[in-house]
Amino acid sequence: MKILYITTISQTMIFFPDLIRSLLDDGHTVDIACSEPNKIRECYLEWGCRVHPIDCSRSPLKYGNIKAIGQIRRLVEKEQYDIVHCHTPIAAACTRLACRKARKAGTKVFYTAHGFHFFKGAPLINWLMYYPVEKLCARYTDVLVTINKEDYAIAGKKLRAKRVEHVPGVGVDLSRFENIRIDKAEIRRGLGIPEDATVLLSVGELNDNKNHRVILRAMAQLNDPQIHYMIAGVGENKETLTALAEELGIGKQLHLLGFRKDVPILCAAADAFCFPSKREGLAVSPMEAMASGLPVIASDIRGVNDYIEDGVNGHLCRPEDVQGFAAALDAVVTSPHKRQEYGERNRRDVQQFRVDRINGMIKALYEEESGGEQKEDASV
Repeated sequence: MKILYITTISQTMIFFPDLIRSLLDDGHTVDIACSEPNKIRECYLEWGCRVHPIDCSRSPLKYGNIKAIGQIRRLVEKEQYDIVHCHTPIAAACTRLACRKARKAGTKVFYTAHGFHFFKGAPLINWLMYYPVEKLCARYTDVLVTINKEDYAIAGKKLRAKRVEHVPGVGVDLSRFENIRIDKAEIRRGLGIPEDATVLLSVGELNDNKNHRVILRAMAQLNDPQIHYMIAGVGENKETLTALAEELGIGKQLHLLGFRKDVPILCAAADAFCFPSKREGLAVSPMEAMASGLPVIASDIRGVNDYIEDGVNGHLCRPEDVQGFAAALDAVVTSPHKRQEYGERNRRDVQQFRVDRINGMIKALYEEESGGEQKEDASV
C-alpha cells in the first residue's frame, strides 16, 4: 500500500513513529504532508518518508487553508495513494474536500478525530463552527476513527461517514513505565521535596485548559504541608500558578519542573497523578501514570472517564469542583492501602491502550479497506 499522512502541523506526527515504522517494515510506502515540514522528526526522513509542504493553518479563517485543498488534491492525484489518513480538524477538512475525485478512483480516506471540538457541554460557538464542517466532510470519509466513547456515539448518530470506528487513542509504550527502579528518596531530594511527603504529579502544558489551579485550591483547603505538587510542563500560566500558590500559602509545596524527558522516573517518584483538565480527546499522560501504578485523580470529562472509574481506580470530579478535588486528594493521601489498590487496578486496565494493540487495530482497518481493490481510471 501507498499511504499519505496529513496533519496541520508537523508536531502531530510525534504520535505515530511506531505505527509508521511498522508499516514500513511490512513493505508499505508512507509519505507525510504538513505545514512546517522542516520541523518533522528526523526519524521519518531517515526511514525514507517523503515530506510534502502544505499551507494548512490552525486558524480556520486563513487563506492558506484554501490553497491547501488544491495542494492536497494535486499531490494525491499525482502519487495515486491507496490510503490518505488525515489528523487534526483543519487538515482533515481540507483533505476530505480535496480527495472527492480521488475517492472515486479508489483512494480510501481515513480521518482520526482526536476529540471533536463539539461535545456535551461545549460552548455553542463550537457547535456552530465545527459541527457543520464535520457534518459536511463526513460524506467524503471512508473511515472515521474516533478515540473516545462519547465521540464514537456522536459520530454514529450525527455524522454520515461510510464507516465509523472506535480505536482508543494513539497507544502508549507501556514498556517505558514498567519495572522502573529508582531511589525515590534521592529523586525527591533532587527536586527539593521532603522524602516523607505525599507527592502529586501532573504532566502537561501550563495553560487554562489543563486547569492546575483547581488542585492548588484543593491543597489549600486540606492545609497539609506534607502534600507536595509537581508539574512537568511549560506554558503561559507559570507565573500565574506560582503567584496563586503563594497567595494560598502553599508556595513551598508547588514544584514547577519545566519540560522533562524523564516522566517515567517522575511517575515512579510520585504517589498519585492529577489530571484536572477541562477538555480532552483521550489523554495519554493519565495512561502513563496508570502504567506506573499510580492512582489517578481527574476531571470527569469525555475521554478520561473512558478509563478512570470513580472509586475503582481513582477519583473523578467536575473540573471546577474544588471541594470535590479536595475530598479526592484527602481520600488518596490518607490511605496508602487505597493508593496501592487503585495502582494495581490501573496496571491491569491500561493494557488495552498499549501501542502495539492500537497500531494493530489501525493496520487491520487499512487492510480491510484496501484489500484486493483495484483503482478505477480517474478519467472515467
